[in-house]
Amino acid sequence: MARKEKTEWEARRQAELKEAELPAITRDGAFRAEVVANIGGVEDAEQVLQFGGEGVGLFRTEFLYLERSTMPSIVEQVRAYRRVFEILDGRPLVVRTLDIGGDKDVPYLGMEKEPNPFLGWRAIRLCLDDPVLFKGQLRAILRASLHGNVKVMFPMIATIEELRRAKLLLEEAKKELRKEGKGFNEQMEVGVMIETPSAALLAQQLARECNFLSIGSNDLTQYTLAVDRGNKLVAKLFDHLHPAVLQLIKKTIDAAHQQGVWVGMCGEFGADPLGIILLLGMGIDEISVVPGMIPEAKSIIRSVDTTVARDVASQAVELSTALEVERLLYRELHRRFSKLAQSLFAVEARKR
Repeated sequence: MARKEKTEWEARRQAELKEAELPAITRDGAFRAEVVANIGGVEDAEQVLQFGGEGVGLFRTEFLYLERSTMPSIVEQVRAYRRVFEILDGRPLVVRTLDIGGDKDVPYLGMEKEPNPFLGWRAIRLCLDDPVLFKGQLRAILRASLHGNVKVMFPMIATIEELRRAKLLLEEAKKELRKEGKGFNEQMEVGVMIETPSAALLAQQLARECNFLSIGSNDLTQYTLAVDRGNKLVAKLFDHLHPAVLQLIKKTIDAAHQQGVWVGMCGEFGADPLGIILLLGMGIDEISVVPGMIPEAKSIIRSVDTTVARDVASQAVELSTALEVERLLYRELHRRFSKLAQSLFAVEARKR
């Protein structure tokens, strides 16, 4: 049986890879979602094209700052960003500004040990408190923006004031570059990561002041359920299918569309086949996953009817527990998409 399952999985994988370059359009032809990649460095960018990615939805820039003893220069940063732009060859690239703190420590920045680092001095909070550090990165992103379709994204935004302060520093960086006669893309889009419950609840207001929203489901789940997913004593409570998380995701998507801006998902939720179905039903515009997951994500999208996904998503957000949501999804899969259900069960069996 194990040999048969392996053979079937390999055949499915080859079929997915063969169609990886094709767009991800639902089975009824009613909806198209962009499938892009999460990357953490220049090397990952090459895999985006290999697996049929339509761009990058999350470029983690921390790799430039970690595992070194001094700050990277603007020249180093520009060189790294440009290399990724060149590889993507015009495809969109969403660059997340520095997200350190929490479980990512950078000793040369003088970061002190905190009792609750995930609730402490991290990401946008650290950057706003260190404008020299932040504007240095913003200048590098702006200078590199001439060479690619780049968008900048601020992580861990919890208040409107944080977004406004970040945008003000971005404008200061632009003014400095103009004064120095250095070019950049004046139309570069600005987005916000929705990773905190407060950001999800304020999604309408945030969407009014930026060009796009991107949901970081890992942190959003962690903060919504008050669960440290790295703590083995409570990790079992971490579940992105929890109705409270689903309600915040749906609220964010609806708010973005009401304000006329697009919204993506760049957390593990988007790499969960069940999550993909829910996201389609909620109307997500973009799903960003690790490069190797792109062919599978596209295949799942092509296997689902939009009307069914919407029906399932509307039921899921009204349920009381993650287990109820999971049961609903599997029941509807078997009832309406038996072939897809068999495929997903086979994948899960292989993982185990």
